[in-house]
Amino acid sequence: MELFQAKDHYILQSGDHALWCSRIDGTMSARPATDLLLAWNPVCLGLVEGLIGKIQLHTDLPLGLILIRQKALVGQMPGDHKVYKITKIAVIPLSEEEPVDLELELCKKHHFGIDKPEKLAPSPDESKYLMKTLSQIKSNVGAPTKKKVKENKEKERLERRLLDELYKIFMDSDSFYYSMTYDLTNTVQRQGDTEKSNLPQWKQVSGYYYAQSTQVPEVDFWVTPIIQGFVQVQELVVNYNESPEEEKSSPDTPLQELTCVDDIHPRFTVALISRRSRHRAGMRYKRRGVDTDGHVANFVETEQLIHVHNHSLSFVQSRGSVPVFWSQAGYRYNPRPRLEKGEKETIPYFAAHFDEQLNLYKKQVIINLVDQSGREKIIVDAYLKQVLLYNNPNLTYVSFDFHEHCRGMKFENVQTLTDAISDIIADMRWGWVDQAGVICHQEGIFRVNCMDCLDRTNVVQAAIARAVMEAQLKKLGVMPPEQPLPLKCYRIYQVMWANNGDTISRQYAGTAALKGDFTRTGERKLAGVMKDGVNSANRYYLNRFRDAYRQAVIDLMMGHPVTEDLYSIFSKEKEHEEKEQESQRVTQEQVSLLLQTYMQLLLPDDEKFHGGWALIDCDMSLIDATSKDVDVLLLLSNSAYYIAYYDEEADKVNQYQRLNLEGLEKIEIGPEPTLFGKPKFCCMRLHYKNEETSGYFHTLRAVTRNPEDDGKGTVNLTRTSWADTLTRSLAALVWLRERASSSTSSPLSTRG
Repeated sequence: MELFQAKDHYILQSGDHALWCSRIDGTMSARPATDLLLAWNPVCLGLVEGLIGKIQLHTDLPLGLILIRQKALVGQMPGDHKVYKITKIAVIPLSEEEPVDLELELCKKHHFGIDKPEKLAPSPDESKYLMKTLSQIKSNVGAPTKKKVKENKEKERLERRLLDELYKIFMDSDSFYYSMTYDLTNTVQRQGDTEKSNLPQWKQVSGYYYAQSTQVPEVDFWVTPIIQGFVQVQELVVNYNESPEEEKSSPDTPLQELTCVDDIHPRFTVALISRRSRHRAGMRYKRRGVDTDGHVANFVETEQLIHVHNHSLSFVQSRGSVPVFWSQAGYRYNPRPRLEKGEKETIPYFAAHFDEQLNLYKKQVIINLVDQSGREKIIVDAYLKQVLLYNNPNLTYVSFDFHEHCRGMKFENVQTLTDAISDIIADMRWGWVDQAGVICHQEGIFRVNCMDCLDRTNVVQAAIARAVMEAQLKKLGVMPPEQPLPLKCYRIYQVMWANNGDTISRQYAGTAALKGDFTRTGERKLAGVMKDGVNSANRYYLNRFRDAYRQAVIDLMMGHPVTEDLYSIFSKEKEHEEKEQESQRVTQEQVSLLLQTYMQLLLPDDEKFHGGWALIDCDMSLIDATSKDVDVLLLLSNSAYYIAYYDEEADKVNQYQRLNLEGLEKIEIGPEPTLFGKPKFCCMRLHYKNEETSGYFHTLRAVTRNPEDDGKGTVNLTRTSWADTLTRSLAALVWLRERASSSTSSPLSTRG
């Protein structure tokens, strides 16, 4: 559709339809396309894909029009319904007198042979500019110039920050999807249960989409329901003779002749659709738990859709914050959860949430993945107590301590959960429709949650959905009854669920999902763990300041008032940037959490953890010894020590080694190696053998810390005591292992 700029209006035109938006007060009216002749000097700015709506980012800022500047085809749903993802938007300030440069694609009809759009010349109204000049003179009288300049700069800065967050919400997180012919807001089962209607699509949608209803008459043509969430559509071939891509690329794999599989191997289409609720929308530390309307934070309905020939099979799950009143103070790293209301006060709002859920889904099985010990226990206890008080036979509660069962990165142990609930999965069935109508209904859904309903939740939902999909394909005769899904199909399927987890995580926490490498590959690797540490640190920074701006934009998009003073955030942010001591403390907290979170997950079950340190590699032959970044994680078990190097900027592990204690020859402690000046740190050099060859070593030093943080635990040792502790631990472990195995090798020597 074409976008025109006139003196008093912006005009969208598509075929015989036109939508006029007043540049004075923002009112909209649907008019015939021929009325363009009545506009004052309309100029075509280019082509846009659609209209999202209007927004005013702050009371001090002008009203803006949000347009879909660019879209991307995601795939086709059954029935050749195309689904699009919004990739770029344009925001037009309605009150701007100067013409805007939106960098839109030019329409050939009005810009034939022109590379850039024509600029609209201002109206030659001299009296207008005379009054403007006079008003500027009056406004400057009696007002200090410096104060006014400062206010204008703050206003411009606020506008840039909010506008930047608005663009990122739409363009950086792959969050918003729409279809002109398919209802993305309703599941296949709900669509099958709904009587055919001649109402426009936007009047039949459920309450999950962001678009708001309008009172403008004859506007049906212009309203497109948009969901925030995730959509991916893939066609898969059930071919047990086909190797996965990584095996095909191996030089040891012989080349095979290409054959057409259309008529030999069955095909099916799988679609993954996640719909984020528009209620209690917001960022992780800004929106937790339940509200007084019974809505919970981060509530997402995920539908897995299988389409074979004329059959569409749907399985629906949901995730959502624990429906009690709780919070976490987002200005601390990994803050401790706290309850905001007591047991009796929570009862009616907990009941309101599940009354609505059971009305929609009939039955619900809660799968609670929150830790049953430690800091998360307070949430587990409150949740279970409310379930018992609610006492509804249609609500089932299952508790699965994810971290306890999956220690040592054994995320495949989720199979324990799916096996335990296999009977529940079978009884729940799935939605099934064909051209004649509904064949089968899904009886209830799984409501999965962890603390954030992101990382652990996505792993478990993917496992449940896989079990259901294999049962569906066997029922349709697409898969043999005694075989699992072909490896290549399974890999593609895993990537879809990992993409789903990453997208939902970026919407709620600002970074990709932790544990995403397992969902993608089925294996938990150190690179994924280290990336989790960086993502976790990124989440801390994001909630520190940026979340305040993003939450404000989300509230404005939802039509809610902004309760936080955004101007005051400027001073907080500036203070943070100016305090080097605060920055160092935050860095140390990131290091501490990295070790505390993953030191147990890194080690297999048969190894006992003895200590962990975040260190710097100060070998001059390898890196710049003046580096301030933590680039080495050293973990010590009863049989080996682990050293992993990672690049924080590249967000990946560059090198990883596991070294048996039997190969450790000697430990040296002394000043760090430097080319110039006096050494500032005490270092340790670990000499080890590699395949019976001596001469290998690691040179490590402590991380620069604030002295007041020293001596407060395992990871907060002083610069010399960390080396002494590690040396004693290594020597004792090696001696014990040698004594237990009656080894005749030479004893470990230390030197300082």
